[in-house]
Amino acid sequence: MTGKPEVNFPITTILVELPTSPFTALAFELVIGTPERFHCGKRIASYVGLVPSEESSGDRRRLGHISKQGNVLLRFLLVEAAQVTVRSQSEWRNRFFHLAMRRGRKIAKVAMARKLAVHLYWMWRQGCDYGQSHQFGSHAGKPGNRDGVR
Repeated sequence: MTGKPEVNFPITTILVELPTSPFTALAFELVIGTPERFHCGKRIASYVGLVPSEESSGDRRRLGHISKQGNVLLRFLLVEAAQVTVRSQSEWRNRFFHLAMRRGRKIAKVAMARKLAVHLYWMWRQGCDYGQSHQFGSHAGKPGNRDGVR
């Protein structure tokens, strides 16, 4: 054996087209491991710590701040990447400002980071790049899409 061993990171090559940095994609892949570990996007958000903590008693359900469980660096990178995505993508910007008007900018930043984490997870799990996921994304409620698909 001569030379360096070849390291293959499939998600990093898939997510290069995103406005996020390759470093965020690499950190996401290294922390998550394999996408088969999680059944749905909610589990990813919970694993990273981007879901609200809950204190329930009886019929009362109270949601608090984010749980902050999981990798601190990945959560930081996802929030930063979500801010870059909001600045560069008009659809994300519209969602962000709509949420920021209702709930505040800090909560909107974390919500967009959670959305980005779930989006990265599904892109990785389905093996498609950003252009494909954007093209085949949800079209529910758009004109001419009676069933929500193209």
